[in-house]
Amino acid sequence: EIQEIADYVGDSYYLSKIAKDCEENIIVFCGVKFMAESAKILSPEKTVILPVMEAGCVMADMATEEGLAKLKEEHPNAKVVCYINSSTEVKALSDVCCTSSNAENIINNLEEKEIIFLPDRNLGSYIQEKTPDKKFILWNGFCIVHEAIQKEEILRLKSEHEGILTVAHPECSKEIRDISDFIGSTSEIINFVNNSSNKKFIIITEEGVLHQLRKNGEEKEFYIPYGKMVCRNMKMTTLKDLYESLLNMENKIEIDEDLRLKAYDSLK
Repeated sequence: EIQEIADYVGDSYYLSKIAKDCEENIIVFCGVKFMAESAKILSPEKTVILPVMEAGCVMADMATEEGLAKLKEEHPNAKVVCYINSSTEVKALSDVCCTSSNAENIINNLEEKEIIFLPDRNLGSYIQEKTPDKKFILWNGFCIVHEAIQKEEILRLKSEHEGILTVAHPECSKEIRDISDFIGSTSEIINFVNNSSNKKFIIITEEGVLHQLRKNGEEKEFYIPYGKMVCRNMKMTTLKDLYESLLNMENKIEIDEDLRLKAYDSLK
């Protein structure tokens, strides 16, 4: 129901750019905290509201400011690349911020050969495979939703549905990626499925994407591992939360300006 009433639906960086470029001065981000923070980093003059302030990201919380500072000391010649699923503090300590769709291009264009990548070890290892001339120091973080998927479950679904295509997000583990037919970001998954003549798909990412897939491909069948892949934090925001946050103009995102400027340098 949140997707149905939203003005824009997309991944976090796309939505942050929309928030920056749109004429409206009040942005309500129905997602998790790092998403709303990213919008505020790019648009400090706008009011950014997160209806449920407790909606965090477990993976983003795995990367700490202190731990990254120590890692930078140990690898002074490395470039720090953080996934957008990171806190403002981590973005402020990073050289560049990436998404799952542009990470390969960003890292390929860096002169440095040594890369500190955080917080997602799975996305990091996926990009490492595509940029073999780089040396990666991977933070040991992961998405608890994608990490939980086991190879046996995917093989079971494949065996039960002849001709089915397996589509996975790069936040999945290597063993899942290795048995997938397509790997891509949320928007890339949607584009792949929309343009495919195939009728059956295993979708290995947070199940919120199914709403968009079903709108665009009513004749297609979609299967989720275990029948359920839910990020509870992403699902925290209800219509009531949205209504009350707008009614009371509460839960505004505030970021210290010095910190915001440092984070902006990596995110812009």
